[in-house]
Amino acid sequence: MNVEPFPLIELHGAPEARGRLYGAQAAERIRRSIGHYAAQLGAAGHGAERIRGWARDFVPRIEAFDANFVAEMRGIAQGANVPFEDIVLINARTEVLQLGKRSQATDPDGCTGVVLLPGVTRDGLLVHAQNWDWKSECAETGVVLRIRREDGPDLLTFVEAGGLARAGLNAAGIAVTANYLESDRDYRELGVPLALLRRRFLESEHLAMAMHAAYTTRKSGSNNIILSHADGVALDFECAPDETFLVHPQDGVIVHANHWQSPVALAKLKDTGIANTPDSLYRDMRVRAALDAKRGALDIEAVREALFDDFQTPWAVCRPPRMSLGGNLSATVAMLLMQPKLGVLEICPLPAVSRQFTRYTLHGEARAAAA
Repeated sequence: MNVEPFPLIELHGAPEARGRLYGAQAAERIRRSIGHYAAQLGAAGHGAERIRGWARDFVPRIEAFDANFVAEMRGIAQGANVPFEDIVLINARTEVLQLGKRSQATDPDGCTGVVLLPGVTRDGLLVHAQNWDWKSECAETGVVLRIRREDGPDLLTFVEAGGLARAGLNAAGIAVTANYLESDRDYRELGVPLALLRRRFLESEHLAMAMHAAYTTRKSGSNNIILSHADGVALDFECAPDETFLVHPQDGVIVHANHWQSPVALAKLKDTGIANTPDSLYRDMRVRAALDAKRGALDIEAVREALFDDFQTPWAVCRPPRMSLGGNLSATVAMLLMQPKLGVLEICPLPAVSRQFTRYTLHGEARAAAA
């Protein structure tokens, strides 16, 4: 089965101008993104004005964090001819969905993230990868942005249409993925939306400043962030809203799913997410075991094969569309494989359904590549 590749959109110029370019080129997918989340919140009894009010509440925090992000979102709204608050909703959708949830189970934004340090790969190239588990319909809303910047490194990011960043890499060698965590400290106050934190990482010239933002920025809810640099550094940041815990590579490898790993974190907070993501408890073990079995021959292909693991499908590392505990159709929406030294990002939409990857680069066009 063939699944449509995610379109590549190239942007340049000042924040509001490149936002208008983005909005105009991705208007149809942006409207689908808005429609998905408006429908989900509407089904929980929330009207459009209430939803937009929640989005507006984040604007002062975003402006204080980086006013250029607000300008870029205003440009996206103008280019796509949609309300500004709807673009904020896309960029703060994790937070707004939590604000709008009722007592029933919700869908966690899953994922299994992987980093191989150069010292353990046979070609000496760092690999940073992820399976993104979320609503299966988001296979129709994803885009890849290649942003040519005049005030910092160029960047390449996969994101839901209308968003500023999700996972990606930049010309300074920095790469990021992030995945869902949950704790008993979540959503007591509003923080910086997670999508905008990821964009900050990708705009960073130096890894230290990206790590500073990951470690110190207050969030609304918990999240796991994996930051790496092409020259051989990677750290996992398990973030509660008000505190950050570090998970270091083990034998040159990081694997993280959707449960807390840091012993310090587990001594200080309660992991409340496992009830909705019980498969997380073995997904990271499955991927690590597959990689350990290939010691001495580890490379991007070994990571690709490990992320296709279908043990206990549909509750698998590579998840086909299935009903979630929250009652929505969930899937591994995309498999992402990055080699930041080469400026390469390979993405396969719905990998449990189709194994067709598209290769995107910082310096050239996208092209298809079979798994």
